Amino acid sequence: MRRLAPALLIELVVTAAAGGQSAPGFDSIDHYMAAELRRDRIPGVSVAVLRGDSVVLARGFGYANVELRVPASDSTVYQSGSVGKQFTAAAVVMLAEQGRLSLDDPITRYLPEGPAGWGRITIRHLLTHTSGIGDYTDSTLDVRRDYTEDDMVRLAARQALEFAPGDRWSYSNTGYVLLGVIIHRVGGEFYGDFLQEHVFRPLGMRTTRIISEADIIPNRAAGYRLVGDTLKNQEWVSPSLNTTADGALYFTVRDLAQWAIALNHWRVPSRAGLEAIWTPVRLNTWGTYPYGFGWRITQQRGLRRIGHSGAWQGFETTIQRYPDFDLTVIVLDNLAESTPETMAMSIAGILEPRLVPPHLMEPLSSGPRPPQAIDQLLADIASGAATARLAPGLAAFLTTDQRARIGRELKRAASWTFVGCDAVEGRGITRLGTQVTRICYTKGQGATPNSLVTVLYGADWRAAGIESYSF
Repeated sequence: MRRLAPALLIELVVTAAAGGQSAPGFDSIDHYMAAELRRDRIPGVSVAVLRGDSVVLARGFGYANVELRVPASDSTVYQSGSVGKQFTAAAVVMLAEQGRLSLDDPITRYLPEGPAGWGRITIRHLLTHTSGIGDYTDSTLDVRRDYTEDDMVRLAARQALEFAPGDRWSYSNTGYVLLGVIIHRVGGEFYGDFLQEHVFRPLGMRTTRIISEADIIPNRAAGYRLVGDTLKNQEWVSPSLNTTADGALYFTVRDLAQWAIALNHWRVPSRAGLEAIWTPVRLNTWGTYPYGFGWRITQQRGLRRIGHSGAWQGFETTIQRYPDFDLTVIVLDNLAESTPETMAMSIAGILEPRLVPPHLMEPLSSGPRPPQAIDQLLADIASGAATARLAPGLAAFLTTDQRARIGRELKRAASWTFVGCDAVEGRGITRLGTQVTRICYTKGQGATPNSLVTVLYGADWRAAGIESYSF
């Protein structure tokens, strides 16, 4: 792939395919998306916005395939990445509702070849990333080798547990791979076939399916990555690794809109099932962590946000739901270095001023400030010197690796600008056992991409949680 010429870049960002026209007042979203494609050199993006059950925007920007100059549209098919985890979770909960398994069953009931330590791990631990099983992406997995389901179980079984089940939260694709195997062993059919029969077909998700490099799939997008300033095709992985339950689906924004409508009506798996799915996990100690079953249970400017993002093979995806506004934003694109969750947050802020994400806010000249600058707090955390300024749950939760990552993020930014704080007392936001009363923000600038760091504080100004995203 040759480096993109300036003329082609201009054409990429102004091309918007038919199949979903902007509603009145949505011009600002079009302008925002065009600017994002131009700035981040994203080949193509498809966006859907729902107000309740109404799809008020569904369209594409740029190209689904750069080499063939195929425009992106609301019918473009993208790989899911980890957005697919919420469907795996729904399938597991459906099996539980049918009485075919219990979420509190030890996984060795279905994976008897696992080591003795797995006897303390439940299906619920896998769903919530609290099992202690490490992430296979950090192991010796060979992405060019084909693995059977039994191979994947054996690969996971060779890893030592990173912590006692339920003690901590640590994202694990491996856990969701194992859930797919459990679905197969309990239900007697491949998890993708189970989803097709019980979720996709009943909900009218006509193009959603398991990834296949061999099948002819109309409107399939190509995935890309940037190497320096040159656009390249995605890297190849073995076909079997594109069928695992940690995120190996194809979506269009129209199909995900159908999914969002079903969620509005508590259809899949059920109201009780979804309430469990959207409940933050409770750790053995230090309270709750903002993750349910395949969904992050978080906030934006102190207002509820339920969503998940994914990344795989040159694709980046997100679905974000704002229950207080009856709003859902879906963004799917085909560049590994893009930030669709930030785009979704920004679109939500365009539509609802109370949701304007902090990276788009002007720094506040007045109002409360934390007693210590956030960047200095981060520096102290990275060095291990900030224990007194942390709530007990966060102090116990931070690992050496997490402190090191905070240190690396600090070094990437040339300067930090305090943005302001939101008062959230009384909104029921808790983090690791602490009631959150203020949420404060700082921008780290000077590197690409820039960073926005959020700190959640208790009433005593001790930090209860730290989050960050790129913009």
